[in-house]
Amino acid sequence: MMAPVEQREVLRCDHCSLVQFRTASALCRRCRKGLEVEAPEPVSAPLTLVTSEPAVESGLQVATAVRDLRHVRNLSQRQLAARMNVPRTYISKIENGKAMPTLSSLDRLARALQVDISTLLRDATNRHKDETNVLMADPFLAEIAHYTSQLDSLQRSIFLNHVRELAAGRRRTA
Repeated sequence: MMAPVEQREVLRCDHCSLVQFRTASALCRRCRKGLEVEAPEPVSAPLTLVTSEPAVESGLQVATAVRDLRHVRNLSQRQLAARMNVPRTYISKIENGKAMPTLSSLDRLARALQVDISTLLRDATNRHKDETNVLMADPFLAEIAHYTSQLDSLQRSIFLNHVRELAAGRRRTA
């Protein structure tokens, strides 16, 4: 018969990142700082955004906003994480709605994505309207939009691919 296995709590030190079993003194073995994790105080009622459209869970709005803006900026999760100085998995958790960023993380996300915090909290419809308004304020882009709306889907696809190549600095040799 086997002796029962003792369960021991494994913790990561917030100061030096050493992974270790909880000690009797609750101090880190390496840096001797406290290992106690403060439990967050419960929030009485969650903050909600008032919108004219049906309410979408705010966490999903942030997740969608981060993913959309990251794609628009042509950033990988790893690149965005490096800009924020956080692990890539944290960005993945935010985008999948498994983690809700704190206010300070929202601020760092907004700076890394070069947007205002309010942009991360807006629903997708309003965010896209705002982006469209900014683009249409440029007279050249407004003129191009006028012409592209007259193209069929194949012509529009060819045009957009050519613009992407020009933006990437590649020239066609024909």
